[in-house]
This record gives sequence, C-alpha cells and structure tokens, in this order.
Amino acid sequence: MEGFIKRLSEVNMKDVAIVGGKSASLGEMMHYLVPMGINIPDGFATTAFAYWTFLDYNNLWEPLAALMMKLDRQNFSNLKVIGAAAREMILKADVPEIVVREVKEAYERMCFLQPVAVAVRSSATAEDMPFASFAGQHESFLNVTGHDAVVDALLHCYSSLYTDRAIKYREDNGIVHEKVALCACIQQMVRADLACSGVGFTLDPESGFRDIILISGCWGLGENIVQGNVDPDEFCVFKPGLLRGKYAILSKKAGAKQLTMIYRAASGETMNVTTPDEQRSRLTLTDEELQQLARWALLIEQHYKCPMDFEWAKDGTDGRLFIVQARPETVHSQKAGTKEYECRLLEKGAVLAEGQAVGTMIATGTARVLNSPEEGGQLENGEIIITRTTTPDWDPLLKKAAAIVTDAGGRTSHAAIVAREQGVPAIVGCGNATTVIKTGMKITVSCAEGKTGVIYEGALRYEKTASGITDIELPEKVKPMLIMSDPGQAFKLSALPVAGVGLLRMEFMITHTIGIHPMALIRYPDLKDTAVMTRIGELTAGYADKKQFFVEKLSQGISTIAAAFYPREVILRMSDFKTNEYAQLLGGIEFEPREENPMLGFRGASRYYHPAYSPAFALECAAVRFVRERMGLTNVKVMIPFCRTVAEGESVLSAMATYGLKRGDNGLEVYVMAELPSNVMQADKFALLFDGFSIGSNDLTQLTLGIDRDSAMISGLFNEEDPAVEAMLSHMIKRANKSRRHIGLCGQAASDLPAFADLLVRAGINSISFNADAVLKGIKNIVAAENSLKRHLILL
Repeated sequence: MEGFIKRLSEVNMKDVAIVGGKSASLGEMMHYLVPMGINIPDGFATTAFAYWTFLDYNNLWEPLAALMMKLDRQNFSNLKVIGAAAREMILKADVPEIVVREVKEAYERMCFLQPVAVAVRSSATAEDMPFASFAGQHESFLNVTGHDAVVDALLHCYSSLYTDRAIKYREDNGIVHEKVALCACIQQMVRADLACSGVGFTLDPESGFRDIILISGCWGLGENIVQGNVDPDEFCVFKPGLLRGKYAILSKKAGAKQLTMIYRAASGETMNVTTPDEQRSRLTLTDEELQQLARWALLIEQHYKCPMDFEWAKDGTDGRLFIVQARPETVHSQKAGTKEYECRLLEKGAVLAEGQAVGTMIATGTARVLNSPEEGGQLENGEIIITRTTTPDWDPLLKKAAAIVTDAGGRTSHAAIVAREQGVPAIVGCGNATTVIKTGMKITVSCAEGKTGVIYEGALRYEKTASGITDIELPEKVKPMLIMSDPGQAFKLSALPVAGVGLLRMEFMITHTIGIHPMALIRYPDLKDTAVMTRIGELTAGYADKKQFFVEKLSQGISTIAAAFYPREVILRMSDFKTNEYAQLLGGIEFEPREENPMLGFRGASRYYHPAYSPAFALECAAVRFVRERMGLTNVKVMIPFCRTVAEGESVLSAMATYGLKRGDNGLEVYVMAELPSNVMQADKFALLFDGFSIGSNDLTQLTLGIDRDSAMISGLFNEEDPAVEAMLSHMIKRANKSRRHIGLCGQAASDLPAFADLLVRAGINSISFNADAVLKGIKNIVAAENSLKRHLILL
C-alpha cells in the first residue's frame, strides 16, 4: 500500500507526483546539497495518496467536481462563491484516522523530549511546472506546535487548494482541478522572527541577466517581503567574482524595513510590529553572510541546471542561515522564442510619484485606487491598479490591469512577481501613490527609464518597437561600443551587440548615488554650514569615516557596470564636472570657485593634481582600485578628460601612481580624451604617456570652431562635419594609428550622420561609442561605411 508520509530525505525531484513540488525540491536539496554545506530544515511530507484518501473517505470527489462545473469560466463572476463553497466543504470534512496517526507519529519523531514548532507548507503536485510557479497560490502555516495543531494545519492546506487565486491560476494555465493533489511539507521552524529572512533569484529578475544573484532581506519573517509590506534590503552579488574567490558584492541597498513580523507570545500566531529605528538603518546581512547565501544559491542553480528563486531564513537562536525553499524561475526561462519589445516616451508630464521599476514597459490608462481585493468589482479591464500592497488574493484582479502601482514593497514582492509573469509594468515602493493619485485620473506608468519607475500625469505618447538585435549584421573591424552613466541600466544594456563600454561617465553616479561633494566628506568636521553638515550626517549614517561612503557608493556603481559587461572592456572616465556643476552637490559651494566660463576653467585633469581637489581624486582612485583589485574586474580601464598639455598628463599619472593606480600594474590601461586641439597637435607625445585615445567630438568641435555649444545664439554654427573639424579628426586618427594606440570616438554624430561614420571608418577609427538608443542605427552606419570602403578598395 502507498504510504501517507515520506521523510524529506527520502524524496527527490522525481517524486513531484507523490509529495508535490515544494517537498520534492526540499528533498532533492537535502539529498544532494546538504552534504555540500547548505543548511536545510529537516522534516517530512504528506503524500498525494493521503490527499486522495481524504477525498475518498469524505466522498468529496463528485461534489467538488460538480461545484467546479458551475464556475463561470468567461467572466469568473461567481469565483468567490465557488471558492468559498469548496473550502467550506473541505474544512467540514475529517482527516482519516489512519492519516492522522501517521502524521502524529512523524511529528513526534521530530520532537524528541518536547514539542517543536514547525512550518506546515502546502505542496501541490502541479507546482513548479516549467510554465507556472504557483508561488503563493496555496496557504502555509508557521509556528505550529503540537500534533493536533499540525493535523488542523494540514486540513487548512487541503482547503487552500480552492482559494480563489488557486482556482483562477489553474484555469489560466489549463490545469484540471481534479488532477491536482495537495500535499504538505512539515519542517522544523527556523526562528527568523528573532533574526531576519528573505528571498533571492539567481538572475536579475528584470533583465534576465544571468551573472548575478539578487537577494532581498527584512527583519523577522519573510512573508513581509512577499506580501510587499516592507521595502527590503537589496543585495547584488556577481557570480564570476564569487567563483574566483573575489569580493563579489556589487551593491548593498538598505531598505526601510518598516515592519517586523514576529509571533504572538500567547497564541503563536504572526503579528507585525514597527521596526526600531536602529534596525531599520542596519543591513540584515553581513558581507560574510551575504556571500555564504550567494554561494549556496550558486550551488542550487548548478544542481538544478536552471535559474532559481529561493527563500532563506536566519535562526535568531543560533545565528545559522537556512534555505527553506527553492524552485525554478518561471519568467525569463520562458522567454526563449518570444518577441521582445522596447518602449520609449515621446513626451514628459508632471511627475506624480516614483518607485522601483518592474520590467521595462510603459502603460497608459485610468487609475483605479483599491484598498483591498474585495473592492475588485470596481476594476475595469485595462485600468491601472493603485494600492498600498498586494497579496496572492489579488491575483485574479491583477490579470485585468494594464499596470500595477504600490506604495510598499520591493522588486521581490508579490506585486513585482505577478507583474513579471503577466508582462505588465509595475512600480513598487512608491510610498505615496495612493495619496497623490486619485481614481479616474489618466496616468502613464513608465518603467522604461532605468531602475526608477515614474508615474506621470496624463496619457503620454510613447513608442513600442520590437527589439530585434539577434540578426543584425556586425562590423568587421570597427568596434561598436556604448556610452553609459546609469548602473541601473547595465544588465539590460549588456545584451546589446557591443564590444563593451567606450565611455562610462562617473558624474551620474556621483550626482545620483552619492549627491555630496567629495571634499565635504573629507572635511566633514570642519564644514561651516551646520544645516549641510546635518544633512550629510543623515545621508552617511553608519559610516564613521565619511570618505568611505564616497568610495563604497562609487565602487558599487562602477562594479555593477563592469560586471554587466565582463569580460568586455569598460572605459571609465574620471570625474569631469565643471565648477558650477560641482557646486550644486551638497556641500559643494564651500569648495568651488566661481568662474565666468566654467567650460574652459577648473575641470578635468587640472583638478586631479591640484591641492583644492587632489584629496577627492584620491577617493576616485580608491574606488577604481577596489573594483579592479578586490573585485577582480580588471576589464575596467581609466580615461583622463580635458588634459590640456603633456606635462599635465605626466602630473595626473604621477598622482594616480601615488594613490595606488599605476599604469601597467595589474594590466591597468590609462586612456586620454582627445577633445582639445592640443591633444591632436601633440598626439605623438600624448601617445608616449597613454595607452589609447577617445575623441570627444562635442568638445573638439566647439574648441576647433570657437563655439560655446551651450549658446543658443550660435548653436546653428556647431557642425561636426565642418572641414576644420574633419581635418582634426583625420589627423588625430592617423597619428594614433601610427603610434599604435587605440583610437575611438564618443558621440551621436556617427549614428545621426552616415557620412560622418564613413569619414571615421575611412580614416581608420578603431571603435565608435553610442548612446543606447542609437546603437543599432550606429552599427548599420558603420557596416555601410565598411562595405563602401571594401568596394572602393576593390575598384582600386
């Protein structure tokens, strides 16, 4: 006779039909991965045979089937009534004594001398199929103590097979209700209520980029993350760095972690309490713990041979980390062969709210503010749901929405997961969306502008184009590269057919991630403006050494882009703010002179060895050194902007060497921007100092023609195709090639002007860098120029 109970150590993934997906996966990991050092709570599973026996014993087969026959499969108008009736039918039934006895015996074997708390989790036989995750469709019960309570939880798991959301999910995926059995996984509780827990993915859930592990964490039980009740901590770890034994943490983002889910002392039920301020500002995981979890995630992915999502928990009694669940990722793994699209706003409107973007799409429609799924009858097809947070009970509604916006939650919350599965844009963690957006408003939800999603007032115009890049013809000699600044776009843009990043602008990271003038951090105790000092203290809370805040944040931005394109080269331009731009940073006014013409003033290379800025340049170098040496991302090259003379180049290289970045050490290459006539005329001598050049066509054009490119009065005279500019370009390329130095160009002209691309190719350019939206057009221009040159040579 088939048994009613299986120990987790007795099952594996071949037993999904016997114990359900969750239990089978845990058994698989216990058998193969516990010996490799992964901690997994022990336990047992009830079987599908136990569930079939339950239905037989209570004569429930026909009544349940008859009930499902009454379901309105067109509009699901009676879903709530049908679901409630099915659940009531099951809850009024009895678990057969023969099943009860085996469950109690298995539980008591776990207890030894006293009852232990366990988690009773639903595990359906249709779970974790290649096309359906079933995440959150069925119920789980935590902190269950005593065999009678375990049996009661088992009965409630059985009833959760007919939650409204589970019924709808099976209907949407073509799964026959009567063929699914509900099993239960009974595991020893990990006391995460006394510590922390969370979820993770072995790829980037937005772009599908495979070389990172994304981990979220909150204090207490992880249900708060899944339900979107909190803004969690978010960590990103680089797999290749992890495998090479390097420091592999690309980023650490502290979330608000507003609530902590714990157990009520008397009843053992869960409850949320406000997280103390000290814990809210503290990260849930140390670097050591984070890398341990990431190594485990890598082992899990390697074993299953596919991207995975997983749940983790830390036991507050002994400090140990555990993996409590793992299943195949079901969004990006299903995208092969499907058509990908890109969206771009054609206009902008008033910003109503911002949050974390989920996906890369744009949607317009009418806002519908909902407080709970019970208000779902108000939702019309194609409206945009605005709510505080969502749970699996919202699932039937979310499939009618054009987009989802929530006040709370992170990229691993329920709303984010469902949005990805549905292929609709979502913006989570807005904070105030339900306050500023009213039902009936026309709005635009844009997830096409990086990690930050924006809700605009009005139905804005946008374009949606197929992102067909797989069949594009690539150049034979000239390398197409990217111009980048935003780390939030890195994983998505790394899929473009480019040879790397030809220009990574540091300024965006300083402005958006740091926001503070580096000298204000260095001279923090001596700042004159007390209000600025207070604000800097708030932004850098947790950093005793304020300089480390700058180095850590900058290195995270650089490393994220370097990892996204690894091992392709990433050419990082050191800071090139002008004095008026630096002054706008927090604390900047105290350290920047006022200049009549900042464009031609204290900028670029001249700052790096000057006493007024050299201590800040040391911080820039420290960030680059950390990325290259500690993290092993030696694909990062350094580029010096606005270097006026050869002597100035020598001074900069000397300063860099003083700060631990010596050209040639650990393969470090240092490039220089060719953007001044002096760079062109002294190219041979600059080539003795630097490993390569990158032409900055905008500055070179304005300085060749004597035009302020910011002046509207004479903007019509600005022309990269002017004969004088073209002569400069041709000469620069010729001298670089003669010196056997790499020569590239950064700018839009080669994508906008086919003749300009033709000029560069004929002159012998090695690479051309484009903004992301111009890459494909630029590549076509390069290919056309190369083909034209071939035809010309054949005729000769």
